[in-house]
Amino acid sequence: MKGLLLFVLSISFVSISFSQSIARQWNEEVLHGIRNDFARPTVHARNLFHTSVAMYDAWAVFDTNADTFFLGKMLGDYGCLFEGFSTSEELEEARNRVISYAVYRLMLHRFANSPRFQEIYLSINNLMQSLGYDLLYDSTDYQNGSSAALGNYIAEQLIAFGLQDGSNEAQDYENQYYEPVNEALNTDISGNLDMVDPNRWQPLKIENYVDQSGNTIPGGQPPFLSPEWGSVTPFSLKDVDKEIYNISGIDYTIYDDPGAPYYLQEDLGIDDPYKWGFGLVAAWSSHLDPADDTMIDISPASLGNLERSLFPESFEEFKAFYNFENGSDPSSGYSLNPVTQLPYTPMLVRRGDYTRVLAEFWADGPDSETPPGHWFTILNYVNDNPLLVKRFRGEGAILSDLEWDIKSYFILGGTMHDVAITAWGLKGYYDYVRPMSAIRYMADRGQSSDPNLPSYHPQGLPLVQGFIEIIEEGDPLAGASNENIGVIKMYAWQGPENIVDPNNDVAGVDWIFANEWFPYQRPSFVTPPFAGYVSGHSTFSRAAAEVLTTLTGDPFFPGGLGKFDAPANSFLKFERGPSQPVQLQWATYRDASDQTSLSRIWGGIHPPIDDIPGRILGEKIGKEAFVFAENYFTKELAVGGVLFPVPTKDELRLLFTIKRSCQVSIFDMLGREVMSVPAHFDESNLYNLNVSHLNEGVYVLTLRDDINGQLLFQGKILKSK
Repeated sequence: MKGLLLFVLSISFVSISFSQSIARQWNEEVLHGIRNDFARPTVHARNLFHTSVAMYDAWAVFDTNADTFFLGKMLGDYGCLFEGFSTSEELEEARNRVISYAVYRLMLHRFANSPRFQEIYLSINNLMQSLGYDLLYDSTDYQNGSSAALGNYIAEQLIAFGLQDGSNEAQDYENQYYEPVNEALNTDISGNLDMVDPNRWQPLKIENYVDQSGNTIPGGQPPFLSPEWGSVTPFSLKDVDKEIYNISGIDYTIYDDPGAPYYLQEDLGIDDPYKWGFGLVAAWSSHLDPADDTMIDISPASLGNLERSLFPESFEEFKAFYNFENGSDPSSGYSLNPVTQLPYTPMLVRRGDYTRVLAEFWADGPDSETPPGHWFTILNYVNDNPLLVKRFRGEGAILSDLEWDIKSYFILGGTMHDVAITAWGLKGYYDYVRPMSAIRYMADRGQSSDPNLPSYHPQGLPLVQGFIEIIEEGDPLAGASNENIGVIKMYAWQGPENIVDPNNDVAGVDWIFANEWFPYQRPSFVTPPFAGYVSGHSTFSRAAAEVLTTLTGDPFFPGGLGKFDAPANSFLKFERGPSQPVQLQWATYRDASDQTSLSRIWGGIHPPIDDIPGRILGEKIGKEAFVFAENYFTKELAVGGVLFPVPTKDELRLLFTIKRSCQVSIFDMLGREVMSVPAHFDESNLYNLNVSHLNEGVYVLTLRDDINGQLLFQGKILKSK
């Protein structure tokens, strides 16, 4: 995809009035469904993936060059039978009808239990009726040439696949094994004295808990979302990158394990990476004050252009990368806009406005689409930009709006799904603590910097002058009877209890009791209900940035600038602000991604150790998912990592680097063996296998050593005419 991220002067993206492809119309319906469902990033990454697959296969059936992804294929352990499709209907109408029925039926199923299902139901019904489609037509007999039936069949098969893909959809995605080691932290009281393990995730007990989509959660203590998501069938993730770790008899599947995060150490003070990381989160909380006179240039003239080589690995590099006192990273900005060849115009704003807008804008999307949906929203506005030239990878012929949307959704959907599986697999396995729990835990214990000072404890907070200090006599926080002398204080955002009227009040920054520290979030939400490591935002965003960069063939937004305007005193949701208009700007997609990552630290949601591994994983997933997806756009078959052209005769030519005799077995989509013969490879390793008796379709081929039965190779093959 090529595109400019075009943001408009409002607090959310608004629809463009010009004609949109049928794929775009249905993607907007899926995003509308997500906004009216519970805020579940993993579930909605999967919904975006499955609806994108439905649209892609509905399109590919009619394209002579493209190969389907699901129809007639094996996905995980599920085989989707497909015998081809022909129709007398006009091509464009047939394709639109298949896409519409497929997504419509899938959405009816996936959003049936949404808290605002009626709104979703009315919206998708209105779209179907506006297209002139019969809502009651539910046949799946596509062999009679009905495109509507084919759409229904695609949805039926994706629904059946989803009920066995490891997500536990049948039980509304409930956790099957995971149990937290820590009792819940009651956010209505100070401190965290009862925490058992400060390295592990802790549930939060919140009276009148409301998720980021505005839904009240009964009981006020939501469980860990998707700690077992690593076992869900992926898009492009490779078995070679997969590990299965057992904890207390429970298997956790994870991909691309980056290793453990920083755990709490005794003593050390600020030299403990754990204490430094969570101390930095507390210090950056002091940047959330619009009364702060600090002015910063937030244009690409000063921000962005962060070299990948600067991503830290060692603790010393982490300390150099993140500015503990003033915030931000070592990005240097750009001397010129590469499109206009003019300097970027500086934009000076209050730091307290910039940081608050960042925390709000990137939290869950402009309208609660969750992070994967947010990047689909960004993609759609990239696609709408008049400067966009829709050339795949920035090369070749200009694609139609439909083909562009179909392919872009397919790639991004698969990428976001793989990110959810990877990030949440790691979240479930490492079960890492959030700042709210860690900071209050250490604050209750005291300070760990100097055993000769009051309130020393080896697991206490590090003392940092101007940010984390000990209350002394004469301090306003000392108390009427000096009862708080020796207690740890920090200079930070004062928390939601200082906001009575969000339309007029600002909490501001001041010295507070450290064990009452609050992230920059609503009191009815506080922190997402799942572990921190690795950051989902960092992983989703970097992966999406890689997809957009590769698709457009250019790291820069067209025009060299993407932007979003947050109007003064009306953009922020739980306190008044920003005090002046703030325009977020990015030169490149990666700049936007890097900004997302920093926003989660300013928002009090992640320490740095959650961030960088997520960025690195996102980059890898985005690049690999892109290459995997584009293989389906031409009828070549990937077998064992090697691309094979689709055969045109009944002989299937297989090229392997195997220098021994073996047994060849072929299985159909349902796992039934349909052929088994001995094979002997000549010096050229070329073997002609006669499969004239097999029907057209996709099969699984295995090669085993004919002496000891060792599996030598397993891959999918395609039999065609």
